[in-house]
Amino acid sequence: ERAIARHEVREIEQRHTVDGPRQDVTLDEEDDVVIIYNRVPKTASTSFTNIAYDLCAKNKYHVLHINTTKNNPVMSLQDQVRFVKNVTSWKEMKPGFYHGHISYLDFAKFGVKKKPIYINVIRDPIERLVSYYYFLRFGDDYRPGLRRRKQGDKKTFDECVAAGGSDCAPEKLWLQIPFFCGHSSECW
Repeated sequence: ERAIARHEVREIEQRHTVDGPRQDVTLDEEDDVVIIYNRVPKTASTSFTNIAYDLCAKNKYHVLHINTTKNNPVMSLQDQVRFVKNVTSWKEMKPGFYHGHISYLDFAKFGVKKKPIYINVIRDPIERLVSYYYFLRFGDDYRPGLRRRKQGDKKTFDECVAAGGSDCAPEKLWLQIPFFCGHSSECW
């Protein structure tokens, strides 16, 4: 599958080389930049992303949200190929700042020469887990009407820990690490 994916990306790159770049879009080196912010949930990622949106017009770059099916941070190999193709060939959206709850994707494995720059924000694991615990119950100010999975559950985080609840299990402390590991099943 990976060989097929590399072949597809190579084909796309060759088409762009043979056909040449689009007449109406040529990029300088400093404009051919892609930053991917693979947001870890509950690490101030919404606040950080809002800064990117606030500054994009002034600094002349594009902000694009990566929306995955069911907010799954892992993409199928086919979706990885499409994503790599879109990010590397969409010249009209460069320079670009992509953001979403997705795990790291190694563009080099698909034969891409100019790789994106990855950035991230992490948080103390316990603070992140506590924040997520209450987020599931009370949500946030961005979508106040959205019904949350644990809405109405008034149990405190400390009460959850004392009862051995699944929402506060120690295994959930390590959720940040898979976002840096990648799409492999071993990461998740």
